[in-house]
Amino acid sequence: MTMIMYLLHIIGALAMGFYLILPFVVGKIRTLSVAAQEGAFASLRSLNRIAQYGLVIQLLTGGYLMTKGDYSYVWMGVVVVLLLAIAAIGGIMGKPLRLAAEAVKSNRDVSAEQSKIRTFSTLLAVFLLIMVYLMVNNQVI
Repeated sequence: MTMIMYLLHIIGALAMGFYLILPFVVGKIRTLSVAAQEGAFASLRSLNRIAQYGLVIQLLTGGYLMTKGDYSYVWMGVVVVLLLAIAAIGGIMGKPLRLAAEAVKSNRDVSAEQSKIRTFSTLLAVFLLIMVYLMVNNQVI
């Protein structure tokens, strides 16, 4: 059972990998044509939803794997807080993604939404990198 959970945990981590490339993708959207921007924001919204499902997988499988391992309480607390922060920011980012896609459709300015998306995506990438570091080096804290 542990190996199945470990496999599901890795699959969830792959789904969350979207957050690592997101800041770079968001930075290039401004240079696209209007039609391409609309498609890009719609795609990012769908991929964000998939990554949110990956977060649920991470929470469930990670909780199971933590019960089977020998981790410090501080490490477990920090990892859970990071996971919840990633989930919250990813969820909050859904609205600006939707508003940006709608604004592009109606030829309005998307700079405010794009700025929020860029900030959220950078935070997501940083938090995910910290989490990966803690997963690899679980003896740090």
